[in-house]
Amino acid sequence: MTIDALFQQHQQQFNAEPYPSLVIRKQRLQRLAGLLKQYDTALQQAVARDFGQRSSVETQLLEIAPSLQGIKYQLSQLKGWLKPQRRAVHYTFAPAKNFVLAQPLGVVGIIVPWNYPIFLALSPLMAALSAGNQVMLKLSEFTPATNAVLAEMLAEGLTDCVSVVQGDAGVAAAFAALPFDHLLFTGSTSVGRKVMQAAAANLTPVTLELGGKSPALLTADTDLAHFSQRLLFGKTANAGQTCVAPDYVLVPKARIPALISQLQADFAKLYPDFATNPDYSTVINTQHYQRLQQLLSEALSKGATAYPCAEIGSELQQQQRRLPLTLLVDVPEECQILQQEIFGPLLPIIGYDSFEQALDYIKSRPRPLALYLFSEDKRLQQRVLTQTHAGGVCINDTLLHVAQEDLPFGGIGPSGLGNYHGPEGFWRFSHAKAVHQKGRFSSSILIYPPFNRPLFKALLKWLMR
Repeated sequence: MTIDALFQQHQQQFNAEPYPSLVIRKQRLQRLAGLLKQYDTALQQAVARDFGQRSSVETQLLEIAPSLQGIKYQLSQLKGWLKPQRRAVHYTFAPAKNFVLAQPLGVVGIIVPWNYPIFLALSPLMAALSAGNQVMLKLSEFTPATNAVLAEMLAEGLTDCVSVVQGDAGVAAAFAALPFDHLLFTGSTSVGRKVMQAAAANLTPVTLELGGKSPALLTADTDLAHFSQRLLFGKTANAGQTCVAPDYVLVPKARIPALISQLQADFAKLYPDFATNPDYSTVINTQHYQRLQQLLSEALSKGATAYPCAEIGSELQQQQRRLPLTLLVDVPEECQILQQEIFGPLLPIIGYDSFEQALDYIKSRPRPLALYLFSEDKRLQQRVLTQTHAGGVCINDTLLHVAQEDLPFGGIGPSGLGNYHGPEGFWRFSHAKAVHQKGRFSSSILIYPPFNRPLFKALLKWLMR
């Protein structure tokens, strides 16, 4: 079936059931949770095949468990979300009722990236299903094994509302050009622009979950020994192939040597015997591995110094695409590693002389998807929160703000458009329909022509007072 025919099929299914009941929506979510548990092992194995090496525990921890927790959250909140929201009626319009009805949009398209092929498919999917929509998923061509399992899983129990599309960039372009009622894309900023351009032809509203260069800000009071592992986990989970991974570190210049030593020591604790460590992921494919090597080579050729956190033979590293976390200092600003999102285990460390200088550096750059502040100083926390812009902020940890089910997740400016998760996810895929309801009597008759009536003139004078 062509994607156009598939889209038309979903339109027909939606028209046959334009407002699924609470019971039906819960049944769909429960089926999704049951299928995810049923296919748990198969999904872990498939992701490992796609990456070459990825810990099954990491896949459970970062993809499957958050998806299950997200479904539980949706189920617990859905009844309340579906209730019409009462709104105030000004006394001049009484008697009347005002309320907002959450109406399903129709057919929603979701374009899924390769880095978290399960969670970044199911997280927006569950929100779209909660809102009562039909959904088409376009999976990444870089994760064929995972795609096959997801397609089989969803076909087993959700064909009445979900379908899967696979294919290369050409298929993705055709997918983005479909007249969806909403289109969500997760991926790079450059591709996001193309998706938005394609959607604009149909005036399709979009949610863009992009990326950018998310800073980690360390201060003079940061306890390096205490917080180092938290910073490391954010950068080394999935080998740094995470849209909200710290992309560079800002730290007082005098603390750079201590930070390097602490990070290297803690990396050895987290990933002992690095060359064979089963908990560390490999880079997804040769193309991305070579891209990371080019970023590293350019920085070194222009005067940067590298501090690898582990040693591994270059031949083995290349064969396995196993790239250890590499810290970089004295990186010239013009280097691409400071201009584009790294999306891998390379971490520039930038020294600053004053906290104001660090804030100015962040504010002078495109607004990031995430910002990480390591400080227990409440005044500094407040300054960062109010004086910088980022999609989300995590204080004294990394990544975990994304796992908070009741918080919205999304970017700002070049790091994204719109958000989901939490109630924002439900409303992202719903139309907030405004309803003003009258009975047999309506005070509006007082404002009908003719306008020369004394009562009308008195009323207008009163309204204009």
